[in-house]
Amino acid sequence: MKLVILDRDGTINEDSDDYVKSPEEWAPLPGALEAIARLNHSGWHVVIASNQSGLGRGLFDVSTLNAMHAKMNKLLAAVGGRVDAIFYCPHAPDDGCRCRKPEPGLFEQIGERYGLDLHDVPMVGDSARDVLAGLAAGCEPHLVLTGRGAAYIGRSLPETFPKETQVHADLAAFADFLIARETAAAAAAVV
Repeated sequence: MKLVILDRDGTINEDSDDYVKSPEEWAPLPGALEAIARLNHSGWHVVIASNQSGLGRGLFDVSTLNAMHAKMNKLLAAVGGRVDAIFYCPHAPDDGCRCRKPEPGLFEQIGERYGLDLHDVPMVGDSARDVLAGLAAGCEPHLVLTGRGAAYIGRSLPETFPKETQVHADLAAFADFLIARETAAAAAAVV
């Protein structure tokens, strides 16, 4: 199974310092939904791992979160894409849970659900906590320069990022990279 794990806010959709709290506030980043569709069409299963502390903070409830995801899924379907599953941490930062990134709990749940070792499974996020959580679970770390990652445009990543972190302009650029790498590997295997 070809699996890729994506962060949500700042990677797929616009992020907000005030939290994305409603379907009306949920807006996809340019090209992100099409990137997911291209990954799907190349045989990739896409799963989301997202901190949603707005739940723990009482800013929105689960039905509102479900409505945001229903909007995302509808917009994805319109461009021929889909997300296979959404894993989220509902806890506030001081709840001490294991599922809030940078802890690897969400990734461990994904591995258990799919019966996979996540070693070298590509994961993409827009922050150090995304990358660190994925790496702790054995994933191949990728950073997009959208959302919180935009702070690193034209700069070197600070030491808080693992040296293995690969950087992409956005989710579309990541999808192009992953698909091109796979195509090159398949061509090399034929030779």
